[in-house]
Amino acid sequence: MHMNTPPRSTIRLTRRGRIVLIATGAVVAGTAVAVPLLTLDSGESTKPATLVIPEGWRSGQVYAAVDKALELPAGTARKSLAKARLKLPNDAEGNPEGYLFPATYPLTDKSTPEQLLSAMVDTANKKFNGAPIAAGAQRNAMNVYQAVTIASIVQAEAATKADMGKVARVVFNRLERGMPLQMDSTLNYALNRSTLRTTESDTRIQSPYNSYQRMGLPPTPIGNPGEDAMRAAINPTPGDWLYFVTVKPGDTRFTADYAEHQRNVAEFNRVQQSQPRGKQTAG
Repeated sequence: MHMNTPPRSTIRLTRRGRIVLIATGAVVAGTAVAVPLLTLDSGESTKPATLVIPEGWRSGQVYAAVDKALELPAGTARKSLAKARLKLPNDAEGNPEGYLFPATYPLTDKSTPEQLLSAMVDTANKKFNGAPIAAGAQRNAMNVYQAVTIASIVQAEAATKADMGKVARVVFNRLERGMPLQMDSTLNYALNRSTLRTTESDTRIQSPYNSYQRMGLPPTPIGNPGEDAMRAAINPTPGDWLYFVTVKPGDTRFTADYAEHQRNVAEFNRVQQSQPRGKQTAG
């Protein structure tokens, strides 16, 4: 948003006004000396004590947060991947997307990007490789990495925790029928953005993450899912749904009928059109 800067008004001081300013300035300068000493005595650190990683953040957002929390130059955490020796599954091919587990991590003076990223991946492995998730993945004829990938789509697409199981079921139903997933969240990942707007040209981009054109799952997760999304991925809600659209907050409609879905999308477009931001479309 661009705003016009108001003209700067000129303040003219009388001689008496200048003397008052100088006098108060001397008082401020006098007290300022004591302030740093008090701060030093209290032993307070300006650095945060923890780093909070929210559910659904992409790896790029996590790297930026690590750099900021440790007061390091931008790009430091990303560069540290080479020496971090993260314990990732073979399918990940060294890409930690999906395995930077959303949680609260303690920070100390000795914290490094390698140590923090390792803690996230170790936490993910504990959560994902435990019996419930591993057995659930096997039950649905997939490996844990595929389950994390589905969970990352669920995390990005589900408007509420209650919808997660249904979104997971849509993913499974489409995979089983040989239909492309057609998930806008995968396009957003490819384009490194987050939006409700999906245009016709977006669906034609050349990317392995374009699930409008490519069959099957994207090559990696598209974010870092939390436990609820993981549970949904291995235990999807029973149903025949193939389509869904969140018409407005609190109103996500799932259906197996394409004509009904088209009506829902038309309503979504009407709702978006009535908003100041202009027309948006759903996939």
